[in-house]
Amino acid sequence: MSKPKILVARAIFPEIISRLEQHFEVETNQSDAIWSKAELADKLKDKDGAFTTGGDRIDVEVLAACPRLKICANMAVGYNNFDLDAMTAAGVLATNAPDVLTETTADFGFALLMATARRVTESEHFLRAGKWNKWSFDMFAGSDIHGSTLGVLGMGRIGQGIAKRGAHGFGMKVIYHNRSRLDAAMEVECKASYVSKEELLRTADHVVLVLPYSPASHHTIGAAELAMMKPTATLVNIARGGIVDDAALAKALRDKTIAAAGLDVFEGEPKVHPDLLTVPNVVLTPHIASATVPTRMAMANLAVDNLIGFFKDGKPLTPLNPAVLAT
Repeated sequence: MSKPKILVARAIFPEIISRLEQHFEVETNQSDAIWSKAELADKLKDKDGAFTTGGDRIDVEVLAACPRLKICANMAVGYNNFDLDAMTAAGVLATNAPDVLTETTADFGFALLMATARRVTESEHFLRAGKWNKWSFDMFAGSDIHGSTLGVLGMGRIGQGIAKRGAHGFGMKVIYHNRSRLDAAMEVECKASYVSKEELLRTADHVVLVLPYSPASHHTIGAAELAMMKPTATLVNIARGGIVDDAALAKALRDKTIAAAGLDVFEGEPKVHPDLLTVPNVVLTPHIASATVPTRMAMANLAVDNLIGFFKDGKPLTPLNPAVLAT
């Protein structure tokens, strides 16, 4: 009996390739070429499954060219690269990699918050440029983390991790807004109080975005929302590009509508809005919130588990459109 054919769309750990090859006929991309949509479709046209990352778009056009395709396993918790409706209509299962990156991503979110509030990147650039020649009382004076108000917009697992770090580690007052309110026990565990989005923006000293991207959440933070925030406030986005209007944010940073921002995700990444590169009061990182070796390995292994589970007995671990399994 022939093995199912799998495409690994991007470069990945050699150990993961070896594990896949025990179960599948595998085509790899260890050169890490970035394929066009047409190239991706051509690679997938004779494949039964795919190991994808958040940058590999699976949509109507790709699906139409790949009649054999049965599953796409994303090595990411986010899945805005998948057109889920189209995949379901085509009978193609989608899976993601939740949970395994929660704590690592929350760690990074808090690191980015601290770097933003304390102007770490801005001061390092100043030092490296040879401009540090004396002490001054207000040199790169930022804002406190401890005892301040943390606003978490999006209170899933990662948002809860951010809240716990703030409340328990830094004595922060934590407020949050979410599509649905947490149960009372989790609010107590996170020491978090539910508020409206508007109240969060108006009262938080530090706003952290951890909500999933969807058409409904596009530009959740734009010029109007930034204008609601305190001029001393910071904004951190570790969620997805497109949740923030990057052009409006760059203007708000230049105009000092808010004090600073920390961004790990961008609209149209890996491209970054050029205006963000010209303002000093922003910390920019290239979508690395989950980037530790153990976590990235766990994410990859979960994608492999989903592929094996699906082809072995029709039981993937983390299906996104489980209705496909019932057909």
